[in-house]
Amino acid sequence: MNRAVTLMLCALGCSAFAFGQAGKSCESLKSLSLPDTTITAAEMVPAGPLQIPGQGQGRGGPGPAAPAPMAPEHCRVAAVIAPSADSHIEVEFWMPATDWNGKFEAVGNGGFAGIISFPAMAAALREGYATASTDTGHKGGSAVFALGHSEKMIDFAYRSVHEMTVKAKSVIAAYYGRGPRLSYWNGCSTGGRQGLKEAQRFPEDFDAILAGAPANYETHLHAWTVEIGMAAIKDDKNLLPASVYPVINKAVLAACDNLDGVKDGLLNDPRKCRFDPATLLCGNGKTENCLSEDQVEAVKKIYTPAKTRKGELIFPSYQPGSEMAWGVLVGGNAPATIGQDTFMYLTYADPKWDWHTFDLDRDTAAADKKDDNVINAIDPDLSKFKAHGGKLLMYHGWNDTAIAPENSINYYSSVLQKMGSKQNDWYRLFMAPGMQHCGGGPGPNQFNMMGTLERWREGGVAPEMITATHVTGASVDMTRPLCPYPQIAVYKGVGSTNDAASFTCKAP
Repeated sequence: MNRAVTLMLCALGCSAFAFGQAGKSCESLKSLSLPDTTITAAEMVPAGPLQIPGQGQGRGGPGPAAPAPMAPEHCRVAAVIAPSADSHIEVEFWMPATDWNGKFEAVGNGGFAGIISFPAMAAALREGYATASTDTGHKGGSAVFALGHSEKMIDFAYRSVHEMTVKAKSVIAAYYGRGPRLSYWNGCSTGGRQGLKEAQRFPEDFDAILAGAPANYETHLHAWTVEIGMAAIKDDKNLLPASVYPVINKAVLAACDNLDGVKDGLLNDPRKCRFDPATLLCGNGKTENCLSEDQVEAVKKIYTPAKTRKGELIFPSYQPGSEMAWGVLVGGNAPATIGQDTFMYLTYADPKWDWHTFDLDRDTAAADKKDDNVINAIDPDLSKFKAHGGKLLMYHGWNDTAIAPENSINYYSSVLQKMGSKQNDWYRLFMAPGMQHCGGGPGPNQFNMMGTLERWREGGVAPEMITATHVTGASVDMTRPLCPYPQIAVYKGVGSTNDAASFTCKAP
């Protein structure tokens, strides 16, 4: 961002709090009247380490307060929103007491939510944002909340985020004397789905959306979750213990690591890897660092997209190179609970539903029919969000083992097919080699996506590449450019392969 743009933005944002002195005191917001809303707390919170109110950080229900990240002094407003008779949507709004940047950042959830994202709120607050988060209308990480509560399912699907956003803007305006000049969404996984749902259903809620590894095709994602879990189970026993992950990973890297011209333990585009698990079959005196016939078949299924009997895609597969994180969905003696919950509580409303009866074709169709795109966020028509001037930045790690990475590519491609191939002036996708679900993994997995989105929306600087880092201990041991899809990072042939400057983004 050039100096002129920086000064212009500072003129708008840096003086915002001085302008906001015309607003109300924090404590007076307790009596603020908003539709369908009961404000339960309005208090100034001093600068320092946060104590999560009434709930331990990372917990899905009530518990003792736990330390959280540092936060500046801020006004905390807590509320319950009830847009239906069966709704109980808890929300928190936090607003910096000083140095407000004039903007609003709402943060998303993970899994089935059931908890307010306090750490993410604290991070936004430290950057000068007024921020908000919701539990989406229930407590706990299970989908049991949906049993007999269709309105709560709607709250989880989209209504809680929209209601939170509308109310947040009113609370911010009351406190500062004016509303935010720009509104951002920041979420990964379920938070990515929530962001896409906002762009599809409420295109004017946000000016820019950051959507990481979105769980936007939830019915198909969780059908695949059950299917892939069953692939690694025989006679109710897991076929692929964690001890075999490094065996498979080592063989994959031996076969494919050099395909991108750099031997670094990463696959730039794992779709090009044609690894055959049968090469690991035990036999001919080989009994160690090998796989049984059942294990080989399980691995083949895990690398294969889930399809109907007619060959129609349900959901893409794990990618080669991701093996060290397979335990996320294939590490137990039953499919992952989050997948079972979808069919048990959302699709069939039957707590006795047994995963042993799962049929991919039948049960995926039933899930789609029941959901009717209430939770799913797969609409490719984002024309209204584009017309609003919105920017959409998506990212996904190639080593993601919670949500298959090609899901993001498939959605991105569907938008281009619907709206035309040239949409990169407002919508870009970045794939991260070696990154796992929303972060972590052997590849560079730390990057400033929000800063990138800000520069794009506010300064008109479109992201041509994003520098990502990998940290071991406290030291950066690798930097690498992430490229706008379908481009990939290509080694220039000179310089350290651990230095982003040695790479350039090129079309495959």
